[in-house]
Formats: sequence, structure tokens, C-alpha cells
Amino acid sequence: MVKAADMLIARRADTRARADFATWKMLAKLNGTSALPQQAQDFLVSYQKFLKQMTDADASEATIALMYSRYYAEMGGVGAPPEIPARESKPAADNVTAFRRPAPKPKQAASYPTNAAKPKLPVTLIFICLVVVYVSIRYFWH
Repeated sequence: MVKAADMLIARRADTRARADFATWKMLAKLNGTSALPQQAQDFLVSYQKFLKQMTDADASEATIALMYSRYYAEMGGVGAPPEIPARESKPAADNVTAFRRPAPKPKQAASYPTNAAKPKLPVTLIFICLVVVYVSIRYFWH
């Protein structure tokens, strides 16, 4: 009988093994194997050996099984690692929606006059007042 704690460790070990293998396999394709730790290089060598004997998918699963058993022991699992039920891979559903323009927003009536409708009187009036003040100061000082 498998304890719940061991099953939790098993799931974590399986997830870690699958993620690490995918990462290491991609690095091997990019010629970055020398940057990997020795343990990763050992797993990739065993993957290459499996690849000579079986298909890519089977070799990947066999390597992941080796990694899983080692990770299970490292994480504190007791005994032989339990079998993890295979996850059902559902085909990806097409969830792309067609682009539609949003409905145009109704224009709100402006609560203030726009630039074209603003009266020019205040600016003109201020300018005239400044000219009058300047001329009067010049006139009275001389």
C-alpha cells in the first residue's frame, strides 16, 4: 500500500524528471551539453543508448523512468517508486476567437466648449490691458 506522502513525493519526482529531461534534451540539441551537471550528462548518455534500441518516445520514457526512480529516492521516498498513472493528453482545443472591432462609443456632449468654439475675447482683452499698462508706465516715467 502506498502512503499519501509517498504518492506526493512520487508526483513531484515525476514532474521534476519530465521537466529536467525536456530541458536537458533541448540543451543537447543546442550543443549545450557541456554546461550541464554530470548527472544530467549521464542521463543523456543513457538516453542515447536507449535511442539506439528503441524509438524516440520509448527512449524518452525509459530515461524519464530512470530519472524518476533516482529523484524519488533523493526526495525521501521509501522503497520502490510507485507507478504514476499516465496523464490523459487531450487534444488542444481551438480556443482562438475571431477579432471583431469593438462597437463605437457614443460621443458625449462636451461640458466645456472646444478650442474652436472658445471665445477669443479673454486673451485679446488681457493682451490689450498689458499693452495699456506698459504704455502708461512708459508715459508717466518720462
